[in-house]
Amino acid sequence: MDEVFRALADPNRRRLLDSLNAQNGQRLRELCDGLDMARQSVSKHLAILEEANLVTTVRRGREKWHYLNAAPINAIADRWMHRYDRRRAAALADLKQALESAPMSESAFSYTTFIKTTPERLWQALTDPAFTRRYWGVAFETDWRPGSTMTWEENGQRIADPAQVVLEADPPRRLSYTWHTPTREWAAGAGIDDETLAALAAESRSKVTFEIEPHGQTVKLTVIHDDFPDGSTMRRMVSTGWPHLLSDLKTLLETGETLPPVPDEAWQS
Repeated sequence: MDEVFRALADPNRRRLLDSLNAQNGQRLRELCDGLDMARQSVSKHLAILEEANLVTTVRRGREKWHYLNAAPINAIADRWMHRYDRRRAAALADLKQALESAPMSESAFSYTTFIKTTPERLWQALTDPAFTRRYWGVAFETDWRPGSTMTWEENGQRIADPAQVVLEADPPRRLSYTWHTPTREWAAGAGIDDETLAALAAESRSKVTFEIEPHGQTVKLTVIHDDFPDGSTMRRMVSTGWPHLLSDLKTLLETGETLPPVPDEAWQS
């Protein structure tokens, strides 16, 4: 946590985080465009933010993409704020931003955590129904080959759609697939109202990618959920649900136990 506060102390690093908050997933040259700084200086600031786990990076070919990581900020809030006070503070912050700011693009959600396990064990936890049912309440029916369809089973409902497909599968390093269809049956099981369901159904389909990297005695897991349209209802829902789900995954792999079930409103708030 000391590294986080040191990283946040510099105004230029805060501006970089603001840039990623406005548009998550940027390359170095795009981040440099918004700052009156040499490319080398921006790279040094990004390295400090990455060391503090405030920024996570993913390589795509020769290019390196930078994402804002919410995990350290959530850890600070969890340490000093009661969960009900945190909800009130979030509501006031949202109101302030809505009144003072122009709408921002929210095309991606990124989260990085470190888990004391092996890449192979983590891959199993992301794909094996015996694991996914325990921390997620979801089971996947698929052979995990790129291009194969996926059937989701959640809350006693089966969600099948030809557009639910595996995009990438490189065990135990990288997994990517399209997000499920928001069906009426799924919404009923999750306690989602008709108005929210209609908003979800009108959106284009998003995708989620898991990057798994050995990191000493731990494994670095980066989750990037992206391809959301501006103002996405689904993006708002998953950005509150993913942190609890990934904490539950980490707890299960490290202790064999799971956290208390995440309430439905955590994916809807």
